[in-house]
Amino acid sequence: MSGDAPDGGPGRAADVLVVDIRPEHNRAAEGEIPGSVPVERIVLEWRLDPFGGFRLPGFTAATRVVVVCNEGYASSLAARDLRELGLPLATDLAGGFRGYAAAGLPVRPGPTDAVR
Repeated sequence: MSGDAPDGGPGRAADVLVVDIRPEHNRAAEGEIPGSVPVERIVLEWRLDPFGGFRLPGFTAATRVVVVCNEGYASSLAARDLRELGLPLATDLAGGFRGYAAAGLPVRPGPTDAVR
């Protein structure tokens, strides 16, 4: 889940996209997962619709999406919504960003501008 892959670009490792739906103030205060792509929750389905004209570049129904929120609650609902939208490989990060950071995993300073 970390960093860039030669074939993936930011937020992508092979066919995995790590999407951070936390508000900007949380990302500024706590940091971000390296390589993650912040996407405003209000446009998540619009930007990740695998058949929509406004989806993220290079994104398809075969892309594995890992949604990250603060503690793993909102991301569970967002992943469910993405599966219903046509992304069978959508999931979320158990424990959210805070669980990830508490485990001592790498964090970069934030906030990165979110996809709107």
